[in-house]
Amino acid sequence: MLKNLWYAVEFSHAVTNKPLKMQCLGQHFVLWRNRKGEISCLSDLCVHRGGSLAGGWLTPDESCIVCPYHGWEFEGDGSCSRIPAQPQRGIPKKARVDSYPVKEKYGLVFVFLGDLPEEERPPLPDIPELEDETMARVYGEYNWNVNYERAMENAMDPSHAPYVHGNRFGNLDKPEVADFDVVLTEWSGLADIPLYPPPGNPKGAWGKLFRKSAGPSGEPVMVKTRAGFYLPNMNILHVHLPFGNLILIDANVPVDEHRTRSLFIGLRDFIKGKWADKDAIKRIHYIFQQDDAVISVQRPELLPFDLTDEMHVRSDALQVAYRRRRNQLIEAGWGIDTHQIVGDGPRDLAVVIPSPARKNNPELANAWVHKEVESAKIRSKRTIGGDAAFEKVEGRALSLGEGSIDAAPPEHMEKSADDVELPNPHADNGNGSAPSNGAGA
Repeated sequence: MLKNLWYAVEFSHAVTNKPLKMQCLGQHFVLWRNRKGEISCLSDLCVHRGGSLAGGWLTPDESCIVCPYHGWEFEGDGSCSRIPAQPQRGIPKKARVDSYPVKEKYGLVFVFLGDLPEEERPPLPDIPELEDETMARVYGEYNWNVNYERAMENAMDPSHAPYVHGNRFGNLDKPEVADFDVVLTEWSGLADIPLYPPPGNPKGAWGKLFRKSAGPSGEPVMVKTRAGFYLPNMNILHVHLPFGNLILIDANVPVDEHRTRSLFIGLRDFIKGKWADKDAIKRIHYIFQQDDAVISVQRPELLPFDLTDEMHVRSDALQVAYRRRRNQLIEAGWGIDTHQIVGDGPRDLAVVIPSPARKNNPELANAWVHKEVESAKIRSKRTIGGDAAFEKVEGRALSLGEGSIDAAPPEHMEKSADDVELPNPHADNGNGSAPSNGAGA
């Protein structure tokens, strides 16, 4: 799991003037929206006795959240502004919790989980499909007991479609995946991949449209798909059906190492009536259930760091690109040891993801009770996990320094990921310690 990135963690419409509990990267947080419409995100861990702030309430002006245990009040910036039991005394500087930056985009709430200053943070994802207001859209979520990176890789895996989703998309009689280019930026990877649709026809209105769009011989035409990832936790699947476009955007919230909450936005430009929304959500849930049956029994449950620990073939190019970029960030010290984080289960020490205030304000360097999570340790000796087997056969690695795999034209190139200037993980972090260069996913 990675820090120092913008995680899509919730739908905007779900955050109101009532405290909302949220868990990500193993840690519990609390979200709320004030009268100005601004969202605050704090560590859901009162610095006094570890009470859950999400179980409390807001002050009348909605600027502070009140701990339900002893009534301590915390501002949106994490500082404590009232300790009811001792109004005659000043408030200690250490009476504060971590506060994390929040932005809203595409109807989603993004929280920056890390301590980088604003000018060094990665950008929010740019997903043009979510800007098209003419498309019908549905919202929903699917909760499953799988690691979020396994879920993300599954969503960009073209070769599983005929076998796992053969009655929806993909054709078991024609499972071939043609070689494709992966267009890379620093924070995303996308590929256009043609697939054969299932030989049978879906039922209902969709089935009628499929039958109308069949070729002269009655054979279904090949369908172009676009799949890929947006770091750290988003996927896109765009299916160009013969009769319209179907797009699924997933925000895979890593609750912890073993649980994922997938928020989804489904878009379509056909059968756009509200009456069809229920069926659209049902179809999306069915796809998740098909994937769940396979991913929930995958072993190992977590992605290996070393690329040679699993066998990769050419149709896995998107996943390899994802792993290599993820591994590069891990080597930069952005991986975290989630076993340290105070989440679920008994602990005797509170360890949290550090917030920007720990670095940005020298006066607060020692004003923290809760300890920072350490970077996880890298167990592989290979740089960014080595090469995949098919890369060795083809005689070259799928380099993040290229605009796309298979030498795409220069116009695909935005910026070489090898040129990304990441903060020095060994620099002083503001409290006198430097995290170890580690891994963690």
